[in-house]
Amino acid sequence: MSVYGVARSATHEFSKTPVPTLTLLPGLGVEGDCHSGVHVRHRSRLHINPPPPNLRQVHLIPKEILDVPGVEPGQIGENITTVGLDLLSLGVGTKLHFFPAEMNGGELDQDDEERLLSQTPPHPVIVLQGLRNPCPQIDKFRPGLKETFIVRNEERNIVERTAGVMGTVEAGGLVTPNMKIVIEDPKEFLALGCV
Repeated sequence: MSVYGVARSATHEFSKTPVPTLTLLPGLGVEGDCHSGVHVRHRSRLHINPPPPNLRQVHLIPKEILDVPGVEPGQIGENITTVGLDLLSLGVGTKLHFFPAEMNGGELDQDDEERLLSQTPPHPVIVLQGLRNPCPQIDKFRPGLKETFIVRNEERNIVERTAGVMGTVEAGGLVTPNMKIVIEDPKEFLALGCV
């Protein structure tokens, strides 16, 4: 489980630009990204008064999901593209800890993960808050693409959304491609819903 790519955008363009590194800011999000802030920054929610807390500071998506429609990292607006990690199966409050790729020759076993989780962060930590609800802007990027991030039942009702997850920054720091991700499960599992 690792970081495949990172991206950000200072403006509200749909796609984000791949960059060599992201700086996560506690309680705010990605430094230099238009969605960074204590209160929600997504254009569709700016009209809400008082502004709600920003539970969408960082958008993460597995590369394996992007591969299906042939989308490149950053193109649908995510900040962090992961590999080898089923983000959609995790629960609300799951913590993702980011560690340098060089640790243990790149491979981590359960003992390594437990040892790393026992360390007090200065390493980056993101807390998962919910699912990204695929928005109409996805179809503006590529017509018909939004539907590839939605699973429907026989009655055409949405039963699953696969456009990634949203999180908040608990502990800041640098996130770069190839960093290892260690999962810390919450005490109780609560399935991710749209935020």
